[in-house]
Amino acid sequence: MAELGDLVRAAMIIAAVGMTVSMPATAGPNGFGFTFTSIEGDELPLSKFAGRPMLVVNTASECGYTPQYADLVKLWQGYRNKGLIVLGVPSNDFGGQEPGSEAQIKGFCEVTYGVDFPMTEKQAVIGGKAHPFYKWIVAELGEGAAPRWNFHKYLIGPDGAIAGAWPSSVSPISATITKEIDKLLKP
Repeated sequence: MAELGDLVRAAMIIAAVGMTVSMPATAGPNGFGFTFTSIEGDELPLSKFAGRPMLVVNTASECGYTPQYADLVKLWQGYRNKGLIVLGVPSNDFGGQEPGSEAQIKGFCEVTYGVDFPMTEKQAVIGGKAHPFYKWIVAELGEGAAPRWNFHKYLIGPDGAIAGAWPSSVSPISATITKEIDKLLKP
């Protein structure tokens, strides 16, 4: 398979001689090209969710936004049978508000909020040690798109492209987010 640079050069040459060309949809990385480790310790390739919209949220158990877990559960319950994936990514990057182990995080989420959507092990989501998924977000949208606090939300479309991003203050069940999810779920 040709490298991305070769495809770009070929497209430039074709364009220079007056022809049109379209780049393949899979020419670059997308949101389903990353792997996390699940909160249970198993490999969690996002490719298993390809073709479905996915809301990825960096979470924390001791944050003022922690009650958003309840809204994430509502969103998950209302949309999972329609195809939506909700993915929680615990992170201790902001204010040390996720200090527990994976077992403690999982227990807290299940007992307090009834969380049963997929969650990853604790991850860095900002800076040089950020998980590659979050580095990709910044590469795609710019440094201003990096999470600024816990419960930052990214919507990945069925094609793996970034379809939306919202700060912590926007509830996961807000019309702003559900409207975008609904667009992605329409046949």
